[in-house]
Formats: sequence, structure tokens, C-alpha cells
Amino acid sequence: MKKIALHWQVIIALVFGIIYAAGIVYYADVNNTKEGIQFTADYVAPFGEIFVNVLKLIAVPMVLFSIIAGIGSLKNIKQLGGIGIKTLLIYVGTTMSAILIGLLLVNLIKPGTFPSEASRIEKRIEYELWLAETPSAPRLDDKSFLTNPLYADQVGGIRTRMASATIDPATQDKLDKAALEKTKGPLFKLVDIFPSNILHAISDDKGKSNMLQVIFFAIFFGVVLVQLPKKHSKPVRKLVHGLNEVFISMINVVMKVMPIFVFALMAGTLVKSAGKDLDKLMEQLYFLGHYSWVLLLALVLVAFVYYPLLIHFFAKKITLKQFLIGIREAQITAFSTSSSMATLPVTMECVNDNLHVPKPISSFVLPIGATVNMDGTSTYQAVAVVAMAQFHMIDLDFMQQMVIVLTATLASIGAAAVPSAGLVLMIVVLESVGLNPAWIAIILPVDRILDMCRTVVNVTGDATVSSIVANDTHKAAKKL
Repeated sequence: MKKIALHWQVIIALVFGIIYAAGIVYYADVNNTKEGIQFTADYVAPFGEIFVNVLKLIAVPMVLFSIIAGIGSLKNIKQLGGIGIKTLLIYVGTTMSAILIGLLLVNLIKPGTFPSEASRIEKRIEYELWLAETPSAPRLDDKSFLTNPLYADQVGGIRTRMASATIDPATQDKLDKAALEKTKGPLFKLVDIFPSNILHAISDDKGKSNMLQVIFFAIFFGVVLVQLPKKHSKPVRKLVHGLNEVFISMINVVMKVMPIFVFALMAGTLVKSAGKDLDKLMEQLYFLGHYSWVLLLALVLVAFVYYPLLIHFFAKKITLKQFLIGIREAQITAFSTSSSMATLPVTMECVNDNLHVPKPISSFVLPIGATVNMDGTSTYQAVAVVAMAQFHMIDLDFMQQMVIVLTATLASIGAAAVPSAGLVLMIVVLESVGLNPAWIAIILPVDRILDMCRTVVNVTGDATVSSIVANDTHKAAKKL
């Protein structure tokens, strides 16, 4: 019997994970028990976490050695400068274009206006009360419901409710992280690129890595390696290439058991999100439903229309069919892990083997993309901010939306390539146009699922840019 292709195995695992999660949540709701939920948390979800951890374990050293190997293979160090500048410019261009696509859709469809006027008026009053307590926040228009006698009773009730309300822990955690970022100086991002200890950059005391620092060290190491005399550089190059091949082989081993881990990851994530209450993910259903499908439409247009068009016009040696089939395993992995960095080893393998991008190009372009290119995340921020403003009866003008474009683009650079990192960046974007950062709680119930979708866009964007850069530097690549 013919073996089922890996991508079909993973898709089947995803479907079974969804079915399992729905069954567990339904059983818990009908029988008023948490046994199935607890079993999933104790014995199923950990395997999903193991999968993500193993991919990250491989990704960090693979980024380090692949960049060094790629740069070390260059005949002329001037090639690196050309490739680097071209890569960054294309990444910024695709990010801003993706944001504009999202803004176009959210302004045309206006998902925030679908809920009833009564619910939107209540939301506007909540915003006005927050605005009254936050002098630093600029008033966006002249409307005010607080002084309107028609809403006097409603204002009093909402004021009382807000006074006793507490912010949920998940939202508070994101707000605290954003507040910490605001205390840092304007050039902190620049300073943070340069590590004082490479071992600390690879893994600090909390087990996290700073990929910008790892990339800087790898580029610095590779540039110096190229300029060393051949008798000194040759053994180092052999060692680096050998280590790089080891990590690629490790990925191949993980891929063989990937469907099992994907099932555990999907089942554990959905059960944890839904809990015992089937209606928990359906809070403010009307707004969340319309916001979600508009965002999904924007992400689909970016991933499966905009990127293929870029491939068609700027990487003509790759057919659209070849591109979409070639990166599907990376897309599926991105969907299941919600992490560009965890998906990086799979993305590199797909780009090298299926799209035939030279390794020196992919090993430089893709790690940078996984760190600075967050097209899906930036699109989501733009759509979410404008949709929530519409929901609160706030009209953002052209200049304010251009501020969103600029802020979302800058915020995506150096963002953590991990699940739900976009929520922290969302706070920055909300504050840039004078909106309440606590609004992230509104979209939190559906964020995990949408995060999986926007990670697919991030990874597809990385693959697109690496293909374009490889096409533009084809003559140089022949010399590598």
C-alpha cells in the first residue's frame, strides 16, 4: 500500500485533534465534569509542548550555523551587503503591503459596525469613561455620550460596573509586558542587537533566546571567516557545515513523528482555550465572528494571491503550483505550532529542496525573516485595531490609519516569533492612535486560532522573499 504523504498525515492529525477537542469539551459541558479536560492537560497537551520545544531546540543552533555556513561560502564579501540590503527592503515592502490589504478590507466591510447600535453605544460609553480617567489619551473626535441626557442612566450603570471590574490575568500579563517595553529608551532595540555574551543570547536564565543577537553574532562570525586565510578558515568551515548537516538530519527525524505531536498540540490547545464552557469562545459572538472572517479573508489574500503574484512577476523560474506545493509542509507546521521560529527548520528544508533556493541565500534570508518579517501579525494588528475602533463607534481618519501602518511595521521588527506575541505588539499599535490597550481582551477568545492562521502568512512571506532574492541574485548564486 502506498504510504500517505507527510502533509496529508499532518492534516489528518489536525482534523482528529479538532474532533477530539470538540468531543472532550462537549462531554465536559453535558456531564458537568472536568475529567476529560484534566486528562488532556496531563497526558495529551504535554506532547504538543514537547514538539514545539524540540523544534525550537533545533532552530536556534540551526540559525547560527546555517548563517555562518552561508556567509562562509561566499566568494566575495560584497555579495553579502547586496543581499542583505535587498532582503530588508523587500521584507519592509511586503509588510507594509500586507497591512494596506488588511486596512482596505476592514474599511470596505466594516466588521465593527455589524453589532447592534445599542451594544455599540455601550462600548462607546465605556471608551468615554476610560478616556475621562486617562488624560494622556487624545480625544479622537467630538462625540461624547457622557453628557447626553439620553444615556444618563446607562452611563451610571456602566461606570459602576467598570469600577468593580478586574482585568483578567491573560490581558494583564500582556499589558505588563507592553508597559515594560515602554520604559526602555528609543535606541534600546538597536542596543539589544549586540550581545555581550553569545551563550546568554542563545539561552538566557529563563530558557529563551534573543534571535537578533544570535543572527548578529552569526553574520559577524561569517564575515570574519570569509576574510581569514584559507589554511585557517578551511577546518572551521568544515566543522560549521558538518554541524549544520547534523541539525538538518535532526529535523528529518522529528518530521517522521510529526503527525502524533501535531494531534497532541491541536487537541491540547483547543481544550485549554474552550475549557468546560462551550460558549466561552463565543463571547461577543457577533463582533468576533465578523472580525474573524474579515481578518481570515485578508490573510488568505496575502498568502494565496499577493505572494503568488510576487512569485509570478519576480521569481519567474518558480511556477505558482511549484511554489504552493513546495511550501505546504512549512505552512502546515506553522499552523500547528503558531511559531515562525519553531517552523524555521521546516521552512528552510522546503525552500531548499522544493523551490531550489541556494542554501547560502536561504540560510541568510529565512532566519532574518523569522525575526523581522511578520506580515500576518502586522495585518492582524491593523484589521483588529480598526475593527475594534468601529465597534466603539470611533472613526479613524486617513492619517491615524497611516500611523497604524508605520507602527505595525516597526513593531513587527524583532518581535518574538512565538505564539500570541502579536498581542503585546497590538497594545503598542492601540496606544499609537489613542485607543484603550485593554481592548485586547475583546479579541483574546479567538486569538489562538487566528494566531495559527497569521503564522502561516508569516512563513509564506519568508519563503516568497527568499525566492525573490535568489532569483535577483541568480548570477551571484552560481558563484557560491
